[in-house]
Order: sequence, then structure tokens, then C-alpha cells
Amino acid sequence: MPHQPDASSPASADAPLDTPRPGPAGPAPDPAPDPAFTFAFRAYDEPDPDDPGRRWSTWSSVEPLSRGPEPRPPWVVTSQGAVDTDLGIVKTGKEADVFLLDRTDPAYPDDGVVMAAKRYRGSEHRTFHRAATYTEGRSTRRSRDQRALKRKSTWGRQVAAAEWAVSEWSALVRCWRLGLPVPYPVQVDGTELLMEWITVDGPDGPETAPRLAATRPAPGLLAAYFEQLREAMATMVQDGLVHGDLSPYNVLAAGERLVVIDLPQVVDLVGNAQGFDFLLRDCTNVCTWFRARGLDVDAQDLFGDLVAHAF
Repeated sequence: MPHQPDASSPASADAPLDTPRPGPAGPAPDPAPDPAFTFAFRAYDEPDPDDPGRRWSTWSSVEPLSRGPEPRPPWVVTSQGAVDTDLGIVKTGKEADVFLLDRTDPAYPDDGVVMAAKRYRGSEHRTFHRAATYTEGRSTRRSRDQRALKRKSTWGRQVAAAEWAVSEWSALVRCWRLGLPVPYPVQVDGTELLMEWITVDGPDGPETAPRLAATRPAPGLLAAYFEQLREAMATMVQDGLVHGDLSPYNVLAAGERLVVIDLPQVVDLVGNAQGFDFLLRDCTNVCTWFRARGLDVDAQDLFGDLVAHAF
């Protein structure tokens, strides 16, 4: 059984944080982080010394607002006795890696669930392309966090890592409540985001659904796929949202159903000065792929149709 971390462990959400001491002449060190924000930088619960891929379920340790929206799907495991077990990596990205994670209460082994665990990289291994254009219009909790972000200090990079995880969490929750085809967001804990694992039936059981870019749908299914994406984009625009990086590589094909993924860069259509530029780029990426496979669609027509939904 995994080792339960002691309350005095550095992994505890309530662990004290050292206050920076005045240093020599030069730029002042970053101020002590706001305790209300420290949840974003908690280490994962201490694993079993004999099995680093196992830990106690983190469901009970996260704040209520960091848990998925209700009503929750019946497959979500909320038992305090559940154990989280890493099953391996699914996808490696520039900003984050996606793993499969099994959450099962040993007392109820038939009720376990496998989820996707997206873990954003630490500041020394992570770089967000054109991050400033995506984050325009966003705000952090405190002005000193904003200053740390601008200086790109150590604390500023930590704030940025958590900012992207929380941004994707917020986008997933909002999109789920809008009825959009996105994975159900289970919880966010620091820089780790747990969500529904989107699957297809394989010869040996469930497999991760392929990206749309890897599929070759028949003409009828191709047209149905495009209509699903058009409706999803229209729903987002009606709510003032733009995916910001939509392409066949950020959409999963789960049989006849498409599921949109990778949402950390979602932008406000109006609040971001480049919101409409992002929307046009999404339209271009989508239509280019569908046209290459024989569907007569036009990016400008799609863009005009979506803009009409925005007003």
C-alpha cells in the first residue's frame, strides 16, 4: 500500500514557505508567494517507496473548486481509499506530457477508472510558443505575481506553469458546461490535470482514440466530422471563446464522434486584441485539412458564419 505523506512533508498544501531575506544591492528578490496560491505548486503526494508510480488518490486533497463540475459521471472515483497508479506515457508535447493513470480503491477493484493525466513541465523544461499573444487579457491574482512574470524570475516561471494548467482546467470546465465535445475534467492539482480518457475499441481492449489527422474517414463520415467541428466552434464563439490552436492534431476521433482537446491557450474573442485572428487561423487549419480530403469547404465562409454567431 502506498505510503501516506506526513502532514509535515514538503508535499503538504499547508507546508510553510520561507520568506526571502534581503540580499546584496541589486534587484529585490521575489516576495513570498501568497499562501492562497501555493496549491498551484504542490508536489505530488509522496509515492510508495517501493513503487514510485503509485500514490494515494489526490481527490480528497484538492479544493472543491479544483474538482470536476456536477453532476459528475458515475465513473469518477472519489473514494479516500483509492490508489493512483501510473500506467505509462501517451503523448509527449512541448509544454506537457500526457500519461495514463489508474485510480482504484482496492476494496472495490471492479470500480476503478483509467484517466488521462496531463502534467505540465517544470519551468526549466517548458516553453510556450507565442505565449504572450495567448495570455493577453488574462490577469493573475496579484500585481507582484505579474511583476515576477515580466521579470521571468524563478517564481515568475512557476506562476506561468500553474497559469497554463489552471487556464486549461477553467477552459475544460467552461466548455463541458456548454455541452461541448471535450474530455470531462476530473480535477486539477498543481500542474497536473486529470481528465476523461477518450478511447476506441481495440483488439485487446480500450485504446487511446487517434488524432483526426491520423484518420482517413469515408466521405459521409468526413462531412459529419466537419459539421461537428463547425457546431463546436460556433458554440465557443457564442460564448466568447476561441480555441486558439485548433487543428486536426488537437481533435480526437472516437469512432463517429470528435472530441476537442488541448485547451490551455483558449482566448477571449473580444478581450484579446488578436481574438479574431486566432479564429481565422483555426478556420484555416480546419478547412485546409478537410479540403485536402475532398470536402468542399472554405475557410473564409466558415469564418464569416462563425463571426455571425458572435453578435
